[in-house]
Amino acid sequence: MQLQINGRSAFAYTAAHEIDPAQRTIVFVHGAGLDHSWWGLQSRYFGYHGFNVLAVDLPAHGRSEGPPLASVGEMTDWVFAWSEKLKIEKISLVGHSMGSLVALEFAARHPQLAEKIVLIGTAYPMKVSEAFLDAARRNDPSAYDMETIWGHAPQVPFSGNPNPGMWMYGDTLARLSRLAPGVLHADLAACNAYAEGFESAAKLKCPALFILGGRDMMTPPRSAQDLINRIEKSRCVQIASSGHSLMAEAPDATLDALIGFFAD
Repeated sequence: MQLQINGRSAFAYTAAHEIDPAQRTIVFVHGAGLDHSWWGLQSRYFGYHGFNVLAVDLPAHGRSEGPPLASVGEMTDWVFAWSEKLKIEKISLVGHSMGSLVALEFAARHPQLAEKIVLIGTAYPMKVSEAFLDAARRNDPSAYDMETIWGHAPQVPFSGNPNPGMWMYGDTLARLSRLAPGVLHADLAACNAYAEGFESAAKLKCPALFILGGRDMMTPPRSAQDLINRIEKSRCVQIASSGHSLMAEAPDATLDALIGFFAD
């Protein structure tokens, strides 16, 4: 689906289905430097099992026109614009890494709209090392290597992928290589600057599910615990073998956790 959001072309994958106001809606929000295709298995499943799905490409990612947005707040407003355009009265949000901050902020700002949220591979604060930020600022390819290597569990280069035909390192690098200069840095800087997490968590009215990777080097499970403790209706699933890229490293376990959460 291609729409005009704030005067610019914006894309969301809908599992080849029209939006049906009678169905529940899930919006999938990707992480830094990625795009809607990161949600291939999960978005397709729900799209073919009675849900509206919108796996969005944030501005300057995938098929959405740039420039990139500079803050988590601006990304949240952009997602809200989708709900207004499509006249959706209730939505759930599933966010990965940077996208998890967008899901949290959306639910805090729009409690009347947010039905449920899922935070995958999250942390708060989501600080980014200066070396990573500097490499991204200079558009140095080493920034892509850092995101790829740190974004997967250490065993990934040495074992088979549960998704047939998929090479996890190569897949991530291919997505990152398509970015325009400055996009990855804008995303990382937005994560690094986000400071409203605890305040937003205290405002949440809807249930929240955390899906965390036990071998996540970028957002280790302990870095989400303070956030979990501040959300009254929260539950947590930890996938022991997975790193940060849970949708690729543990696709079935991640999908099972989502199915269970949305079965209520």
